[in-house]
Amino acid sequence: MPDRMTFICSFLDSVWPDQDYQLNPLSGDASFRRYFRVFHQQRPYVLMDAPPTLEDGARFIAVQQALAAAGLRVPAIVANDLANGLILLEDLGDCLLLSVLDDNSVMHWYQQALALLKPIRQVSATTQGALPVFDRAFLLREMQLFIDWFCLVHLKLELSSDELTVLERCFALLADEALAQPQAGMHRDFHARNLMVLPDNQLAVIDFQDMVLGPVSYDAVSLLKDCYLRWPDAVVATLRDEFFATLQASGELGPDWDNKRFARSFNWMGLQRHIKVCGIFARLYHRDNKAGYLPDLPRVLAYVTDTAALYPEFAEFSLLLQQKIQPRFDEVSRCAP
Repeated sequence: MPDRMTFICSFLDSVWPDQDYQLNPLSGDASFRRYFRVFHQQRPYVLMDAPPTLEDGARFIAVQQALAAAGLRVPAIVANDLANGLILLEDLGDCLLLSVLDDNSVMHWYQQALALLKPIRQVSATTQGALPVFDRAFLLREMQLFIDWFCLVHLKLELSSDELTVLERCFALLADEALAQPQAGMHRDFHARNLMVLPDNQLAVIDFQDMVLGPVSYDAVSLLKDCYLRWPDAVVATLRDEFFATLQASGELGPDWDNKRFARSFNWMGLQRHIKVCGIFARLYHRDNKAGYLPDLPRVLAYVTDTAALYPEFAEFSLLLQQKIQPRFDEVSRCAP
């Protein structure tokens, strides 16, 4: 079997017959995809290498087309070889939103980013059909990663049947709350590493191939309670309330929703996401040999412990975190690479 570089070179040779190009690796991400910057006639492009046995290149293209049709700035597709999992993309540069954020700019940039969520919410289907639904089974499957990979594998904890019951009750409450929200198009990984600042200071959206139909607050939570940086609670609350006002003004929330209810649902959505991310970051390390996410685990677990402590519904979970999970996490972290 030819290796991936053979496929890549054959593809690029077909795009630019008898013409030279230069191929430089870029940093990868949390998936099985990897990226290269390709220079052809002094113009840069980005090549996405997504092995078809591991990634769905056709879905990437379908979602890209749907988002572009909705008016969002996404990388244009130059050429593709889906049989071999290769997609040549417009190069949007290197300026991630994360790199320009500070205390003075956060409100400006996040307001601009939150405005992008309206056209995203309006995308419910692609040429492949309706978007997958972020349903109860999906939500619970994500949170199970906290047990399987974070607790059992990363922390090497033994959980009693009572402790497992506490976690299952917590997960059920979070799933119920997520499904009680209005459902809409959802990027699913909308944060400062997946938004790019263009030369005209507009934002472009990347890493969108996992779009689903899900809770209306999810993407705003992903942005405002970012796993890679944390803003003061007052900043998050202000932006959350502004986001709520836009949903209310556009009629996307029913009459039963007020600011207080939305704030709770928003926080519970964040708790669901951060529980999931603890499991994902642990899996990336132990299964995929990607240690780059370990430094972010303390922040993500802190989101979990802080939010759980706010609500009496999670009192048992909060106690489990305080008495067993956090101490073991601190112990393991001291020995981490």
